[in-house]
Amino acid sequence: MIVTTKKLFEHAYGKYAIGAYNINNLEQIVGLFKGNLDSQAPFIVQISKGARAYTDKVFLEGLIRAADEVYPEAIFAVHLDHGDEATCYDCIESGFYSSVMIDASSHPFEENIAITKRVVDAAHAKGIVVEAELGMLGGVEEHVSVSEADAKLTDPNQAKEFVDRTGCDSLAVAIGTSHGAFKFSGTQSLHFDVLEEIQNRLPGYPLVLHGTSSVPQEEVQRINAACGNLAGAKGVDATQFRRAAELGVTKINIDTDGRLVWTRVHREFFNSHPEKFDLRDPGKVFIAEYAKFIAEKNEYLGSAGQLTAVREFLKA
Repeated sequence: MIVTTKKLFEHAYGKYAIGAYNINNLEQIVGLFKGNLDSQAPFIVQISKGARAYTDKVFLEGLIRAADEVYPEAIFAVHLDHGDEATCYDCIESGFYSSVMIDASSHPFEENIAITKRVVDAAHAKGIVVEAELGMLGGVEEHVSVSEADAKLTDPNQAKEFVDRTGCDSLAVAIGTSHGAFKFSGTQSLHFDVLEEIQNRLPGYPLVLHGTSSVPQEEVQRINAACGNLAGAKGVDATQFRRAAELGVTKINIDTDGRLVWTRVHREFFNSHPEKFDLRDPGKVFIAEYAKFIAEKNEYLGSAGQLTAVREFLKA
């Protein structure tokens, strides 16, 4: 069942965070639904601008519709990740997305507000909710590329003004996370003091963390052992997710980790079975491994075991 992120956030606020997982193909979608049902968690399916362009958006949307039919007990939102203004309007008009993200964070403050407000007005007219971003995460992921020098934390005072003037439904904040697999050159440093200040100014308001993949070192080591080269990849400590949830974070984005699982499975499979050529053989392994990964991640988020409570909440 597709719902809006707004409803999911109302139930989650202050207790747990909802996993927002980027998907690109059939195997990811099946593993995602299986993993969330195995752990009994609500979730958010994220489609990036890059994923929509990978083949054609109609294919990806069709796969999600099919998953909704195959797994009717699942409760999830469909969300556009890191959309520009034109992509947001396309998703709003499609009637398929329940949530869009307008990322105008690279623009000056006033221009970010103006762009976000236009998207909010268009989305709300269709009953769709909007995530916006203030502050700039470092790192590289798909079309998002921000140098460490240009990255900047979200200003808590600006956050309050931004939300008031745009009417956005949730806000992605920069507190030291980073996009991609190479997040930190030294010791990880997440600024929970900044997050707490933002929550103080926006009590009860849902916040979002991007760039929060954990980049599990076991995955990196196994990839490298299978002829990969990911030296120096490092991510966010997943044990910090619950602390973030207590400070108002209701949505945590996870993309890179899923790519690492895909890479590890396929590198190991074809190294161990050089005679194989059927794409379905490693695909079956990946679906099971990705489902396991999703279920484990939901334990850290606190969303595992919440599905029945969410279902009752939506009925109320």
